[in-house]
Amino acid sequence: MLTLTSRLVLSRVGTPLAPLRLVADGKGAVLALDFEDFEDRMRRLLTRYHGHVELVAGDPPRPVVEAFVRYFDGDLTALDRLPLRMGGTPFQKDVWTALRDIPAGETRSYGALATALGKPKAVRAVGLANGANPVALIVPCHRVIGANGALTGYAGGVARKAWLLRHEGVLAA
Repeated sequence: MLTLTSRLVLSRVGTPLAPLRLVADGKGAVLALDFEDFEDRMRRLLTRYHGHVELVAGDPPRPVVEAFVRYFDGDLTALDRLPLRMGGTPFQKDVWTALRDIPAGETRSYGALATALGKPKAVRAVGLANGANPVALIVPCHRVIGANGALTGYAGGVARKAWLLRHEGVLAA
């Protein structure tokens, strides 16, 4: 858990899809990120993983903004290097790390992720951890699809998921 002395900045980052709400620490590590219309969800997850925190309005870290500009301009690896400071259980963190290992332009099924984690029967748990991802886009939960190739649910909306997968070259435009 964070201490109350931790300075967390709540800011806004523009994207072609919708504005993002971003929570970062004083060193520029991202703790939470979601589309602006899902800010309540972002705040719930932030509290779940870090306890009660005080958020101060401010500017987003410059490297984060630059990475998002590059990503939406076509550098699909630009978000890969951003530092994160995530809470969660050890299993959730393993799932989120596995999500970050999915290259842009590729997808994985929940079952494939569970198998990659050495827990092939944990498909449902992988799905729950995926759905509890507090850092949208940087932890690319949009790259997880159903076993049949269907675009399954996405916290930011299935239309946004489809847009992101088209942007990354997974789906035809």
